[in-house]
Amino acid sequence: MKKIIAVLVLLAVLVAGGIYYFNRLLNEKQIYLAGEKLIIIGFSMGATREERWTKDRELFVKRAQELGAEVSVVSSDYNIEREILQIESLISQGVGAIVVMPSNSETIWPAIEKAKQAGIKVISYDRLIKDSDIDLYISFDNFMAGQLQAESILSVIDHGRLAYIGGSPADNNSYLLRDGTMDALASGIDSGKIELVVDKFTDDWKPEEAYKTMKEYLDSGQTVDAVIAANDGIASGVIQALKEKGLDGKVLVSGQDADLSAVQRIVAGTQFSTVYKPISSLAYKAAESAVALVKGDAMEVTNVVDNGMIKVPSYFFKPSMVSKKNIMGTVVKDGFYTYDEVYKSVKQ
Repeated sequence: MKKIIAVLVLLAVLVAGGIYYFNRLLNEKQIYLAGEKLIIIGFSMGATREERWTKDRELFVKRAQELGAEVSVVSSDYNIEREILQIESLISQGVGAIVVMPSNSETIWPAIEKAKQAGIKVISYDRLIKDSDIDLYISFDNFMAGQLQAESILSVIDHGRLAYIGGSPADNNSYLLRDGTMDALASGIDSGKIELVVDKFTDDWKPEEAYKTMKEYLDSGQTVDAVIAANDGIASGVIQALKEKGLDGKVLVSGQDADLSAVQRIVAGTQFSTVYKPISSLAYKAAESAVALVKGDAMEVTNVVDNGMIKVPSYFFKPSMVSKKNIMGTVVKDGFYTYDEVYKSVKQ
């Protein structure tokens, strides 16, 4: 009996040791799946402050893992020096590709250069990396998003005093959004029907900076009929300033990203519209493209974009406008949010 117990104990030790050894090999990224070396992808997120980036991260990791890849995620929260160091760390880990959502489109290039020198594929995610040799740029049509924002306001008022509060001047998307908005407003401004009373960018997309911009304008005694905010975080700061003057729900505010809090504000009536971007499409495409690049497979692209150094193969998704009229047919229908998330806690 004692011999049987001893044998069983020995077998248990051997099994435990085998599991430990397997996990160790996995952690050291030395195992092979289906005859192929495990693909390791880095995901460098320059920001997670805004609500939407949590979804981007979760969806990207989910899809990459479904494709048999491992993901190492780092986030710098708009600190470009930290992001460069984090990318250098990903390089040292031996990743096959790095997907980069830059905190600063223009100053991230030293890290990108090091990645390319190491033979690592680089994908620019959502925001274009400037002056760098990148392999792919995946985003939404941000010019169109800016147009949609302005058009949503113009569908209600075609004249009056309008404020534009843009995104970070360090983010290339901010300029694309503004260009799209101004394209839609051009005829109204040229005819004098629309007066642009504020036109200002917002450092690091900070809602508190947008609040200050709007508050300073309102404190000067000036009036405004509508505000186009470059994203929903900025819209929240604008609406807070309007609320302090008793103007929330009276001044039209358009945002972008379809944050849950923004959709709830639309239901409540304090925000008029937002631009919905199907983030799952973007995150899945980025994960699929990263794996394809590492494997050397062909990728689908729809455009090329000049980033100041090269013509970058690019893929763009189309955004859509969300207002109180079509919430059910957009973000709820797509499963982006549930009915209860949008409506249950909102006073209408």
